Amino acid sequence: MNANRYFTESEWCEFRNCYRSLVSAMCGEMIYRDIVSLSRLIRDAIAKGMMLRDEHSVNPLLRCASTALLLCNKVGSERDMVIAIFLSQLAACEYISIEDIAGRYGEGVAKLVKGLLKTSELDSKQGAMSSEYFKNLLLVFADDIRVIFIIIVDCLCMMRMVNHHPDAEYRRHITQEASNLYAPLAHKLGLYKIKSELEDLALKYSDRDTYNLIAQELNATKQYRDEYITAFIAPVKAELEKAGLKFEIKGRTKSIYSIWNKMKKQQIGVGGIYDLFAVRVILETEGKDEKSDCWKAFSIVTNMYPHNPRRMRDWLSNPKSNGYESLHATVIGPDNKWVEVQIRTRRMDEIAERGLAAHWRYKGIKSEGNLDTLMNSVRDILESENNDPLEKIKDFNMDIYDKEVFVFSPKGDLYKFPYGSTILDFAFHIHTKLGCACAGARVNGKNQTIKYELKSGDTVEILTSSARHPKKEWLNIAQSARARVKIKQALNEIENKNAELGRELLSRRTKNRKIEVDESVLMRLIKKMGYKTVTAFYLELGDGKIEVNDVIERYLALLEKDQQDEEQRSAGEYTLDNRTIDDNKVDELVIGGDIKGVDYRLARCCSPIFGDKIFGFVSSEGTIKIHRTDCPNAANMQERYPYRVINARWAGKMGTKYVVTLRVVGHDDIGIVTNISSIINKEKNVFLRSISIDSDDGLFQGHLSVAIDDISALNTLVKKLKTVKGVKDVQRGAI
Repeated sequence: MNANRYFTESEWCEFRNCYRSLVSAMCGEMIYRDIVSLSRLIRDAIAKGMMLRDEHSVNPLLRCASTALLLCNKVGSERDMVIAIFLSQLAACEYISIEDIAGRYGEGVAKLVKGLLKTSELDSKQGAMSSEYFKNLLLVFADDIRVIFIIIVDCLCMMRMVNHHPDAEYRRHITQEASNLYAPLAHKLGLYKIKSELEDLALKYSDRDTYNLIAQELNATKQYRDEYITAFIAPVKAELEKAGLKFEIKGRTKSIYSIWNKMKKQQIGVGGIYDLFAVRVILETEGKDEKSDCWKAFSIVTNMYPHNPRRMRDWLSNPKSNGYESLHATVIGPDNKWVEVQIRTRRMDEIAERGLAAHWRYKGIKSEGNLDTLMNSVRDILESENNDPLEKIKDFNMDIYDKEVFVFSPKGDLYKFPYGSTILDFAFHIHTKLGCACAGARVNGKNQTIKYELKSGDTVEILTSSARHPKKEWLNIAQSARARVKIKQALNEIENKNAELGRELLSRRTKNRKIEVDESVLMRLIKKMGYKTVTAFYLELGDGKIEVNDVIERYLALLEKDQQDEEQRSAGEYTLDNRTIDDNKVDELVIGGDIKGVDYRLARCCSPIFGDKIFGFVSSEGTIKIHRTDCPNAANMQERYPYRVINARWAGKMGTKYVVTLRVVGHDDIGIVTNISSIINKEKNVFLRSISIDSDDGLFQGHLSVAIDDISALNTLVKKLKTVKGVKDVQRGAI
């Protein structure tokens, strides 16, 4: 192999040393046949022009070798993972297929390579989502927890490699990924050393001056710091043993990133940080003696070393809301250095590390619910006494988002849906018009029907047809509540359109025959024909289920009967329940007053409410119908039957609600229905009973049915509705 074509001299030297160390580390894990086979594959790929530097001039082979060696040193040596790291590069450049990998190296390696390829594709779309969202999605796509281990270690490898990379923008991108995504993931997985190094390197690349300043001020060497903590612990350990306590003591020095983070939060320099050195005392105490033993240990430590009372934290008497319990004391140790001492029992430590107050929550990193359970389980495996925790992790279940699927639009935008959602759910989520015209979709380049169930990682492009319209069976296909509501609205709009066609058909035919329709007579006819709603009547009329000429004939017959009944009555007066009402005896009918024996009702053609100017009209049945003076039928009634008209007015408020229908016209803007509903809901003593919307070519016409107190409240509501963006006009109509 001509290495000079692919390596600089320094890179070749680094690769050779790295590869030798890797072979040594994998002794006993990889058999000689694996090493020979893998080496031959790599040589052949290079000879055929594969494994070239990427767009950022990073050598992929050196990256693979460095990542594999880091994995062995930081996590553990495992055959499938190491082989998968190299083969994922070869599979990405299509030199070898997943099927070939499975045949040569086993299904385990093939599964890991497939997972690495999927997460690599996902990484290219990361710009369309937040780091937190990407983190969750990464776990969905990985399938195997070992894939996450590999990409975290690979990130650390890249962070080491880009120290002096000439492309500042690329270095900034890698640094942001390490800081915002992979360091928190490493923490969740219990990879604390990797997490700390990622954070330190991120600070180094993003703010070298601050990093160097902290590094210089921490002038003590690691050996000195270890000796310091040992010297601090020794007398404490002796006194605790003398007191008969069973315990474990851990000591540590904060990382540069942790120190910088505390400096930034507290707006102080390194010298002002009290806990550069930290010691944790974990007592092996159970039951009722927990608190007393913690205070006993606290007393021993603070008697030996002077402490700062203002820095004392008692979360033992008053635990944090997340369940965290501990005593914190900041004391002056040898050489006048501040040391933070945390004192807790084994139970408290378990809660702080794995339970309610898991360490990442305690440090302020957002939790993801069931993700915590998963990561705690992984950490338990990593911290177990088993010498080979990776063996247990191989079959670890990554199915943590079995109730959700994540899919992409062609532009790379990410959407989340309930498990089992279909093409229809996606289409209606994007836009109602897109959903109504949905004829299927291209999913990952293949045509699918509207019944196709979405899978995480799908890229979905909706296909539409002008001939498509929502159907009732769509309600059985859509799974999300949002899509089902929109489908129901669309079906209602279609019915309203068809009903309007029926209304126009009847109006046109009656005009052709020069018939003036009395709405009250027509309403009675509709009721006699067995229809519960006017809309249902007009819908069947528009659909042709009933003949319009037959309706007109039946209307004329009913009207003629009314006239015949009228002729049989006295032209000047009407007797109602033995009470005579005429111009001489009843000047005015007071609605709401004490009018015993008089049967009156509010006319449905104009729906009067308290405060409207009104009059009474004696119907052929003897009932007095109360109409608004501006009722569409008022002029006709007063002209044809003046002797049946009675003056009327309202008494005091009746303490009842009146139903009013409002017709709203405007532009079909997104959210306009929500804005209208919101205004109605905010109005005191106004209740929305029903709403129907008809949208066509960018315009909409809606009919709202509201229960309201009086005309004043109605006028106020209409005025507010007219202020909604997109609303052009609001008119009062009949029920």
